[in-house]
Amino acid sequence: MSNIKRLLILIFLVGSIKISAQNNTIERSGDVLLIVLPASAVASTYFNKDKEGFWQFSKGFVLNAVLTYGLKSIIDKERPDFSNNNSFPSGHTSTTFQSASFLQQRYGWKYGAPAYLLAGFTSFTRLNAKKHDGWDILGGVIIGVGSSYLFTTPYQQEHLELSFSSANESYLLGFKYKF
Repeated sequence: MSNIKRLLILIFLVGSIKISAQNNTIERSGDVLLIVLPASAVASTYFNKDKEGFWQFSKGFVLNAVLTYGLKSIIDKERPDFSNNNSFPSGHTSTTFQSASFLQQRYGWKYGAPAYLLAGFTSFTRLNAKKHDGWDILGGVIIGVGSSYLFTTPYQQEHLELSFSSANESYLLGFKYKF
């Protein structure tokens, strides 16, 4: 075998290893986002002192999980990589889109836009890993966004403050409104 052929085979093997490592990194990043996006949604309720938002997120999260895993067991669709029959709908997609939808609905596009981008990337990682096809992803998006929309309302901070003070037979009633 000539040196050129050996060099080409070596380049091909090294390139294949690098592509495989990149695919594993992409798939793992989707697994990380599966945890990070819901944790971010819960953290946002904590930092905003938003107990109502926490319960809204929790109800949507539970409904999303019940629908996703219920459908997986009923539909029994084989994954594109033939690893098992839990393909429809994508759980990674439904969970990340439920979290992104909550953030957008509750706190606006400032929070929602980056979350939706990360949820979309998570869906890409599932397609790239050949764990799902487009229908699985679409089903996950619909279930995730829908379960969030059922329970989430826009966040309303307390804008009106009423105060009362008395001293030396004088009384003061105050209203303060924050914009």
